[in-house]
Amino acid sequence: QVQVVESGGGLVQAGGSLRLSCTASGLSIEDYAMGWFRQAPGKEREGVSCVKWSGSSTYYADSVKGRFTISRDNAKNTLYLQMNSLKPEDTAMYYCAAGNIFRFPMRKGDFGYWGQGTQVTVSS
Repeated sequence: QVQVVESGGGLVQAGGSLRLSCTASGLSIEDYAMGWFRQAPGKEREGVSCVKWSGSSTYYADSVKGRFTISRDNAKNTLYLQMNSLKPEDTAMYYCAAGNIFRFPMRKGDFGYWGQGTQVTVSS
């Protein structure tokens, strides 16, 4: 049984940092493209960042480029999202996902395994 579990969310002031983690069981993340999505209240779920199974290629949404960094530790079967210079508009539920297709822009349908999400709230 595949499980994807996110952690690391919380409440932070604008300008602060958080690091999200995503641990998978029942699958090896090295076999998948891994991505982070987020969904704010009343908005569509949007792709934030993804990394190819080899780790050689990454993608970032324009809104987070230069502030967020995605990384993966295949040995620990864990995906990370380092978020710096956080803004109130980054407030959302953040989801980790594993998929078979790595492309830009990110599409929810390309990812077959999802976590339950971790809440990030940035206060102004």
